[in-house]
Amino acid sequence: MTPEELAAVGLRLDVDGPVATVTLDRPDVRNAQTPAMWLALGEIGRSLADDVRVVVVTGEGQSFSAGLDRAMLDPATPGEQSVLGLLALSDEEASARIEAFQQGFTWLRDPRFVSIAKVRGHAIGAGFQLALSCDLRVVADDAKLSMKESALGLVPDLTGTKPLVEHVGYARALEICATARVVTAEEAVRIGLATAAVPGDQLDASVADLVTALLTPMPGVVEETKALLRGAADRDLDEQRRLEREAQVRRFRAVAAALA
Repeated sequence: MTPEELAAVGLRLDVDGPVATVTLDRPDVRNAQTPAMWLALGEIGRSLADDVRVVVVTGEGQSFSAGLDRAMLDPATPGEQSVLGLLALSDEEASARIEAFQQGFTWLRDPRFVSIAKVRGHAIGAGFQLALSCDLRVVADDAKLSMKESALGLVPDLTGTKPLVEHVGYARALEICATARVVTAEEAVRIGLATAAVPGDQLDASVADLVTALLTPMPGVVEETKALLRGAADRDLDEQRRLEREAQVRRFRAVAAALA
């Protein structure tokens, strides 16, 4: 997509060598999200160059994302940009449409790169799920995370439930989702949702330092490590051992080639 097409749905993409930064750029509505934005995020994921090693996702202004644009709940909003538009579809069609929306979130798990959510202010509902889609989350000390869907009579459907359970366990995930309460930055670090919470004026520098650290190993190392770790909990030890040794053989050959 062109910069103009991305801007039309409230997104900005900046690529600087191996680092891509995706910015939700609707600060006037605290970067509230729309179906058009989700589809465009999926296009960004599909078009990202193979040499990108780190993806940073952030929001313009004082909030990461306030979640679902309330215009989706307005009967006057046309077509599939509204909940009523989805309800006009068959169950199968509506499910397929939501699957297309989900692709705007799933690409952030790609083992080719490490994704970082840089979160300040609100990360609510879809905003929380977008942050959860990233491998790492660094938050400002004013961050407020909430899975707000239940307050609207809905469930989280943008791929956030699995990482939430993986990070905090079933019971805590259920409590966070069912109550729609706010998780503060301090709690997010304490329960494993964020890697660090820093003063707001230090957030940019902290993420920049993390990006630099992630780019320090030679290309391919972090990619292989991410692939090993991401699926480790779902594999038995024998399968994990096999994948470790196969990855290590590839690394030995890559290092030898680099030294030749």
